[in-house]
Amino acid sequence: MNIIKTDIEGPLIVEPRVFGDARGYFFESFNARDFAAQTGLEINFVQDNESRSCRGVVRGLHFQKPPYTQSKLVRVVVGSVLDVVVDIRRNSPTYGQHVAVELTAENHRQFFVPKGFAHGFAVLSEVAVFQYKCDEFYHPESEGAIAWNDPTLGIDWQLPMDEVILSAKDSNHPMLNQFVSPF
Repeated sequence: MNIIKTDIEGPLIVEPRVFGDARGYFFESFNARDFAAQTGLEINFVQDNESRSCRGVVRGLHFQKPPYTQSKLVRVVVGSVLDVVVDIRRNSPTYGQHVAVELTAENHRQFFVPKGFAHGFAVLSEVAVFQYKCDEFYHPESEGAIAWNDPTLGIDWQLPMDEVILSAKDSNHPMLNQFVSPF
């Protein structure tokens, strides 16, 4: 796998080695030994999640509060999304800054989202199937989020505003300046 650092310390783009021929392709989507060797991070994923969404759906920006913080490794198996992480570590020099990467079924890229980051994505294709590997179990009482459309974050979700589809919950998260980070 090829590990690409981003402009913010922590989030990583993971490009697997894809082997293809006339039959199709094969790739190892995760190998803990190789990931640790290249990143220095020992990750024990304990839960896998999958979502299916239509074009225009924006999910986020979510995180889990201590003591149940999560790191995630996310990827798209059908379609394409714009995947976004926002640094919400209070003492970080990049607090409030974001990284965005397009994940597609064709590019096979994955995005490693470390603890201390809010995470979300926007579906750019007609349909997207999105998979998450998490290193902590989901705890509903530990849910946290910030507003996906906070103008101070400056995120270009690559969708016209009239196409955005949100859950009721994702419509009511606080702006960054109204938020007290638990990190």
